[in-house]
Amino acid sequence: MVLVVLGFICGMENTEAFMREAIRLSIEKMQAGMGGPFGAVVVRNGEIIARGYNQVTSSNDPTAHAEVDAIRKACAALGTYQLTDCELYTSCEPCPMCLGAIYWARPRRVYYANTKYDAAQFGFDDQFIYNEIAVPLEHRSIPMQQMLRQEAQVAFQEWQKKMDRQDLN
Repeated sequence: MVLVVLGFICGMENTEAFMREAIRLSIEKMQAGMGGPFGAVVVRNGEIIARGYNQVTSSNDPTAHAEVDAIRKACAALGTYQLTDCELYTSCEPCPMCLGAIYWARPRRVYYANTKYDAAQFGFDDQFIYNEIAVPLEHRSIPMQQMLRQEAQVAFQEWQKKMDRQDLN
């Protein structure tokens, strides 16, 4: 199946090529010692805008996941914080943190190769995070305690008054 949209040929061949690039990155960067076996690319109008890969162990940064890396690079390259006209290709179904980044970036579609169950079989099990999100704060394994709410709300009130603010929704 081939679809011609705005002069670009968008078919299964291209989507598979973009996914193969994400998979290639996952293998290449893992073998180079950068981090876990995860790669991602952001595509706009049939062109790769950014490539990302897992750098958790090489950077000592637990947030340095492939999807977040690719999203950050794409947003910087395009000068925007929303990727509404882009697609994300990732070598594995996104973890909960990456899902959050994806929803904030708002790409129009996400393609993934491995599932979260595949990842779990090799030691990348995020199920405990899904479980934690589902329980009330007071029952989570990491204690959460609210404090100084009134003082902190000043920042929101000042944001609301700011004339040059860019709404993030």
